Amino acid sequence: MTVTILQPRVPLGDPHDCTDAADELCILGAIYDTLLRREDTGFAPGLAESWQVSGDARTWRFRLRDGVTFHDGTPCDAAPVQASLERMTREDKGYTLGSPAVWRQYLHGAEYRADGLDLTVRLAEPMADFPDVLVQGFLVAPGAFAALDAGDPMAHCGTGPYRLAARSEDEIRLEAASAGLANPSLTWRREPDPEARRRAVETGAAQVATAVDPASRTRGATLHRYRAPVAIIYLLNAAKGPLQDPRIRRALTLAVNREALIRDVMQGQAEPLPGFVSPAHFGADTTTGDTHDPDSARILLAEAGHPNGLTLAVDCPTRLPDEAPELTQALAAQLAQVGITLNIHMHQDREAYAHMVRRKEIHDLCVFDSSPMSTFRVLYEKIDSRIAGAWWQGYENAQVEALIDAGRRTPDAAARAALYRQAYRLLQQDPPWLTLYNPMRAILLAGDHPGFAMPADGVPDMRALPAMEAS
Repeated sequence: MTVTILQPRVPLGDPHDCTDAADELCILGAIYDTLLRREDTGFAPGLAESWQVSGDARTWRFRLRDGVTFHDGTPCDAAPVQASLERMTREDKGYTLGSPAVWRQYLHGAEYRADGLDLTVRLAEPMADFPDVLVQGFLVAPGAFAALDAGDPMAHCGTGPYRLAARSEDEIRLEAASAGLANPSLTWRREPDPEARRRAVETGAAQVATAVDPASRTRGATLHRYRAPVAIIYLLNAAKGPLQDPRIRRALTLAVNREALIRDVMQGQAEPLPGFVSPAHFGADTTTGDTHDPDSARILLAEAGHPNGLTLAVDCPTRLPDEAPELTQALAAQLAQVGITLNIHMHQDREAYAHMVRRKEIHDLCVFDSSPMSTFRVLYEKIDSRIAGAWWQGYENAQVEALIDAGRRTPDAAARAALYRQAYRLLQQDPPWLTLYNPMRAILLAGDHPGFAMPADGVPDMRALPAMEAS
């Protein structure tokens, strides 16, 4: 008997490609271990039972758990862990939608020393937030590398509690690789209709359904609502056009009524986003935030030379976020109240849209989401002008970049969080993006589970799934 989990998608790609998709990460996290795992805004032991970092934040030493083997029976000590990190560094790995070689920018040039259960990593540059990379550094049996490279759909081989048993286009089944699991067999099944997912749990055809309506009413099941860390935003073109002027970027922020957008577009199922990362992110400053102030927005527009308003062009996809078209229409109505007109350019092909953004070919602004749970990765990949990463759109702030540099060199978590709080406040006053909200999500579990909680990153942890009555 197997516990059935219904999701909109059941993806399972290369474990060393970069993804922030919860429906894939929950499957990968059941098959593979990582050196560390995320715990709230900090980290806890994974395959590494302990770790140390040098004062310059470049040298990391890990002591691995003894007696761990891969699903193919080979031992997992420091040498295969090094091999996985080196594979992540390859130029053809780490690909995410529109952005290649994500992990290479952090791991390229690293030096390793593997000695039994001890692994030392000497990074090319300081990175006090290296654990943010390691939590997605899935540890793969080296014997599976060639088959993974060849695209073998059954090649997955890790040290996690479950092994891949079967898969098809619409279904993936995992079986226990170790004793003592609450649920010895898990089957993920694709069901794109959220209402069908909900009904299946209520009727006993499935035990878990993800991405259900947070406002659902259920019988005989536990509906757990949670704030997703993904940020729904508009990237602003600070390289050319009117939004080079920080006063206009700030005016946009003040002109928007986030609560009204949440009410009208999201039916109340979101929380206002006052800064560039969610309140669950490391170093977020939840004590401050912009309020709706259209009068101040008009003053800033006049100071910037637009007393009679201006016209901006916005790019909008039809999905990811799925509410993008409705959201852009609602935003246009709000901005019209301060004299800003939006000319909307729709895009049907979401991957082509992502490549357009990566090539920095957007108009004045574009609908997007920001999903990394790492505050450092958001700053480094999306805001630092010296990196000019895939999603950077011309923004430059020397004070913020100085804080990024200081954070890289600061292993002490409390001191580094204080630096990121300073950056958070600076980015509120000089915004690179128009930040709107964090959507609410919901997961449905058959039965009564009052103690169930979702991790801060919004990825269901199959290791912590309570015992379910299998179908």
